[in-house]
Amino acid sequence: MEKNKRILVVDDEETLCDALGFNLEAEGYIVDTAYSAEEALTHNLADYDLVLLDIMMGEISGIQLARIMKSNPSTASVPVIFCTAKDSEDDMIKGLDLGADDYITKPYSLKAVLARVRTVLRRTSAGNSTKDAEQVSYKGLVLSVRNRVCTVDGAEVKMPKKEFEILYKLVSNMGQIFSRAELLREIWPDEVVVLDRVVDVNITRIRQKIGEYGKKIVTRSGYGYGFIE
Repeated sequence: MEKNKRILVVDDEETLCDALGFNLEAEGYIVDTAYSAEEALTHNLADYDLVLLDIMMGEISGIQLARIMKSNPSTASVPVIFCTAKDSEDDMIKGLDLGADDYITKPYSLKAVLARVRTVLRRTSAGNSTKDAEQVSYKGLVLSVRNRVCTVDGAEVKMPKKEFEILYKLVSNMGQIFSRAELLREIWPDEVVVLDRVVDVNITRIRQKIGEYGKKIVTRSGYGYGFIE
């Protein structure tokens, strides 16, 4: 595990928030806690390596806070794990569609949360330390791994982490078709249960964002997706 990673825990259940913070600190992380989204916004969110975020809070919900983070270039790449009692499929899709890295439903075991935290931080660190100079492109569609930036004909397109990773996977393996299961294993940790529909939602959003290049993402019925020249 990488020591000294900074984590912000945001949950209006103060006892639960403090307990989670205490256990994360015991694992060697530097932890701050906030009992509301409003309090979380008083912190410099760009300083954190991970945010653990409850959904059901006061005037500003966890979904709204995540949306604020993902719309700000300085915090868009900060990983988010939702820890929430909201466990319907629509809630899960909404959270993951915002670019969240994981979704844990309450009640949860601290052991499980710590395992998810390690997985997300390990994957994020690996992504930052490999392929730093790599860039893939197709005509005016350019994906820079160093900056995690997607541009379409010179204009930057805002793209959450998961969308970027899916598009990078497809474009860097042009002509190859990937099943939903393959994309889930590649983009999400193996131990996280994610619905196949999440891949479809992300593909739809990617197509909308990259203009005419969206037509190059093809669907093979009953199998999956690919980027075809």
